[in-house]
Amino acid sequence: MDNGDWGHRMTNPVTLNVGGHLYTTSLSTLQRYPDSMLGAMFRGDFPTTRDSQGNYFIDRDGTLFRYILNFLRTSELTLPLDFTETDLLRKEADFYQIEPLIQCLNDPKPLYPPDIFEQVVELSSTRKLSKYSNPVAVIITQLTITTKVHALLEGISNNFTKWNKHMMDTRDCQVSFTFGPCDYHQEVSLRVHLMDYIMKQGFTIRNTRVHHMSERANENTVEHHWTFCRPAHKVED
Repeated sequence: MDNGDWGHRMTNPVTLNVGGHLYTTSLSTLQRYPDSMLGAMFRGDFPTTRDSQGNYFIDRDGTLFRYILNFLRTSELTLPLDFTETDLLRKEADFYQIEPLIQCLNDPKPLYPPDIFEQVVELSSTRKLSKYSNPVAVIITQLTITTKVHALLEGISNNFTKWNKHMMDTRDCQVSFTFGPCDYHQEVSLRVHLMDYIMKQGFTIRNTRVHHMSERANENTVEHHWTFCRPAHKVED
């Protein structure tokens, strides 16, 4: 192959089917990092698979490949402000063996620009249940919301006046509201209203978790936990 044929090949479009998502790019982009899996694959050192349309097929996360491909194009990692799948993207970078991208993802640099930080709200529900009752009876339940966003706490204080609230300052300068004790139906109603209120302030759910534990032979405690986040400028509350 002479230089002219090689130059044509390097710029000729290549279409990949990554987990059902189609991407078209140049061969030179895919070979930007020769030591990567993609570099070896399109150098002929790695076996390839084609789909029914003749596209190169890779059985990986097709949505996250967007960020892989953009990094190959620019050698820069750019993620949305609300990106929450860094761990998954790190696994994809490891699969493709793109060392500079792996280093970027392991770099402790902040996800947001210097004038942006992340505000966090933690909402937890604690229920103590009696196993002697049928159906299981709620002995005590309470909701706790913790955040440093004082404007949000003031809004909660003004909008949820009918609920019994206890406010406390924690050592890390966060402020907590605890609602309750209340029965199961009150807890559900309050939780729905609180979550709706928090999300209307621009927060989105980052993650949820549930924890079960037995304190006594006849009691179970169930804890539900939600984490909400939103980006904000440092000049804001």
